[in-house]
Amino acid sequence: MKTFQVDEQGFYGDFGGAYIPEILHRCVEELRTNYLKVLDTTSFQSEYAQLLRDYVGRPSPLYLARRLSERYGCKIYLKREDLNHTGAHKINNAIGQVLLARRMGKTHVIAETGAGQHGVATATVCALMNMPCTVFMGKTDVERQHVNVEKMKMLGAEVRPVTCGNMTLKDATNEAIRYWCCHPEDTYYVIGSTVGPHPYPDMVARLQSVISEEIRRQLLEHEGREYPDYLMACVGGGSNAAGTIYHYIDDARVQIVLAEAGGKGVDSGMSAATIQLGRLGIIHGAKTLVMQDDDGQIEEPYSVSAGLDYPGIGPMHANLARQKRALVLAVNDDEAVRAAYELTRLEGIIPALESAHALGALEKMSFRSDDVVVLTVSGRGDKDITTYLEWNRQ
Repeated sequence: MKTFQVDEQGFYGDFGGAYIPEILHRCVEELRTNYLKVLDTTSFQSEYAQLLRDYVGRPSPLYLARRLSERYGCKIYLKREDLNHTGAHKINNAIGQVLLARRMGKTHVIAETGAGQHGVATATVCALMNMPCTVFMGKTDVERQHVNVEKMKMLGAEVRPVTCGNMTLKDATNEAIRYWCCHPEDTYYVIGSTVGPHPYPDMVARLQSVISEEIRRQLLEHEGREYPDYLMACVGGGSNAAGTIYHYIDDARVQIVLAEAGGKGVDSGMSAATIQLGRLGIIHGAKTLVMQDDDGQIEEPYSVSAGLDYPGIGPMHANLARQKRALVLAVNDDEAVRAAYELTRLEGIIPALESAHALGALEKMSFRSDDVVVLTVSGRGDKDITTYLEWNRQ
């Protein structure tokens, strides 16, 4: 049977793999040979499940948004990842990877972050587990996500502002990889999304798959069936989307809809719509779609959302788009902000700017009245209030 899941070599169709310098080979190989062994043990599963329940507050609710449903003429359920401890889906992955790091004998954790949610989640788990933590963050993002930076420091993490390139997520990732190259013995690199060399995309997807596992159970309770007609999520690197679709990826009854960041417009030169603009290339150790010029140099992405301005895309999602398994829509800045205000006014839920892109895709769809739609609200909007207010004043 055809599957859209990863194969034994770490590929999703033509995308994925591990394209890494020799100096990183040992780190990545050590992770590849250990991650499934550890993740499948009873002790890991037990500790992971207990922390998700008692620390994170899972399961997150599946909420029937009645007024939003009325607005779009269908039945819309919101998967409320914004209600997790630390305010986003990122904590699911951070807990799993820090537990893995501990079992692999690593004593120092590093991470990269854009919007700051992954950095906060990693710093939170490191505080919980008494692990030193260093977070790399582009200087641009440090300035626009000031509250999250202060949270990370309060949690005891060292935040290293990155001043090269566009000073955003790509550059933070570059610096984290450089540091890892120099400290392979004791350092574990917690990647926050379904990007990077194999096994990271598969490992992050597995750790986030708790989202789709819960959706199946909750839909059965609400609707008497386990599957929706549509699954919708925003996609930058792609971790919340991977978690949302994981148990449905091979289920042809479910239409997958991914919303990427259109920025000021796909053809404006200021966009992060990687699936629409990208070409086959290598970024951060994986073969995927990459925004690049004719010489293969990475082009700087742009989005109002710090968590979506990545010039690549997770190989899982690149393959879903290439194989026409997923419908990919570019949602511009103004469409996303408008959708965020709409959700706030209709349902009293302020979403993260990232999640607002998924909400912005609703108006691009045509639903039937009996369609069941599940849309993941990947994070809450506290961190983005300043941006929302500035936008509203324009």
